[in-house]
Amino acid sequence: MFINYITLMLINMVAGLFLLAYYVYQGFEDRTQRHWIPGFGMTGAIALVTGLHMIFTWPVRGSFNIAYGELSVLFGIIFIGASVSLAQGWDLLSVAIYAFFAGVTAIVVGLRIINLGLTRQPVISGIGFILTGLGGICAAPALYLKANRTFRLVGVVVLVVAALIWAVTGIQAYWGHLEGYSDWVPSTMQSP
Repeated sequence: MFINYITLMLINMVAGLFLLAYYVYQGFEDRTQRHWIPGFGMTGAIALVTGLHMIFTWPVRGSFNIAYGELSVLFGIIFIGASVSLAQGWDLLSVAIYAFFAGVTAIVVGLRIINLGLTRQPVISGIGFILTGLGGICAAPALYLKANRTFRLVGVVVLVVAALIWAVTGIQAYWGHLEGYSDWVPSTMQSP
């Protein structure tokens, strides 16, 4: 059976990055942090489930399973961690420290995608991974520098640009997948 849901993973990442950008812009100052729990939880759940499935089944060719699957797991667990932390009233520092290492990994993957010429648009995909990774690297400093509006606005811009890159990539992928898979029939429905 062939399942390709990278499109879902991409649009989920777009939603998560926009949520995170808005949280960095305004959410730090919310009196009740509970507003953010559902959005972070939904994003995390989809990223974690699809990422885990991808790394255990390798449904697409080659190293795309590593780049998209493993980083989706990291992205997902960060958002779930943030959601649980906000629900419990815990400090987000440990989540931000974890995000730092996930961010470094995303930057390495982005550079390697460009280096190897992976994906149809390796430079754009690579930049998307790199900017998303910068968001992770800057998570702890953003928590520490909550009062520094300039630093937060730079972070918001980085997250929004990353989200826009993934949005364009995801929309293009949906456009192509709907055509490319229009005649695909699962093996259980194929004539003998």
